[in-house]
Amino acid sequence: METIHFTVSAEDNSLRIDKYLSDNMGEMSRSYLQKLLKSEDVKVNDKTVKANYKVASGDVISVTVPEPEEVNIQPEDIPLDILYEDEDLIVVNKPKGMVVHPSAGHFSQTLVNALMFHCREELSGINGVMRPGIVHRIDMNTTGSLLVCKNDFTHNHIAEQLKEHTIQRKYRAIVHGVLKEDDGIVDAPIGRHQTDRKKMAVNYKNGKPAVTHYHVCQRFSNFTYIECQLETGRTHQIRVHMKSIGHPILGDDVYGPIKCPYHLQGQTLHAMLLGFIHPRKRCYMEFTAPLPEYFINLLNKL
Repeated sequence: METIHFTVSAEDNSLRIDKYLSDNMGEMSRSYLQKLLKSEDVKVNDKTVKANYKVASGDVISVTVPEPEEVNIQPEDIPLDILYEDEDLIVVNKPKGMVVHPSAGHFSQTLVNALMFHCREELSGINGVMRPGIVHRIDMNTTGSLLVCKNDFTHNHIAEQLKEHTIQRKYRAIVHGVLKEDDGIVDAPIGRHQTDRKKMAVNYKNGKPAVTHYHVCQRFSNFTYIECQLETGRTHQIRVHMKSIGHPILGDDVYGPIKCPYHLQGQTLHAMLLGFIHPRKRCYMEFTAPLPEYFINLLNKL
């Protein structure tokens, strides 16, 4: 356990304390600092304060940072398809059927188990002991590019880019039916399904804004091969949006037809392109994950 002390200068007078701490403790996310405020691990002049407290010149702030929780997840020697790696981050091409991080019913054979073996102790801790390094995710049966952070500095910067919708994310998918227009936009809020809490749905009452752009790559007799670009990153966004316009993703056993004409393991959805500003190098980087073999074979059949 470590206690860090600050004395507020005149130029920071009237700043919210969570903003002040975020500016002065760059390795920690604002959400984590707000948790410390709620747990009364932050004191101003030896008194606890709330996140909306405005600091005053001369205030003495003490921040007690708890020891990080011990990670109980076991590293596993699982091969990784690495698209890029440096001291700050790693971009992997996730295979179909692999869960990104441990959860109920999935405590082994996840991407995190593999990353813990490959990266050893070098993974950010902001998202907790169950999701070290994970700043965004893709579904178990979605393949493709995923960015993992090795330290909190990188995690904070990438999380901010995700929040500002400046990360480039393009997916490839095969959907039911033939799309008439070459290009389109689905702008519809997404939230929990009203009756099935395991599903997401277009929800104009309680949903969060969600925008998906799509472009037709190729049309077949009963299906369409498309590229989707995300403006937002809601859970199951592409799957829900394509279903909402009458073109669910082929193989989607949650949002698509019960019967699938092909033997598939979940939806035909691939996170092909990922582009972002590297937090430390301050340059734009872009990576492309090649289509998986099953996807190529299915396109050839169609």
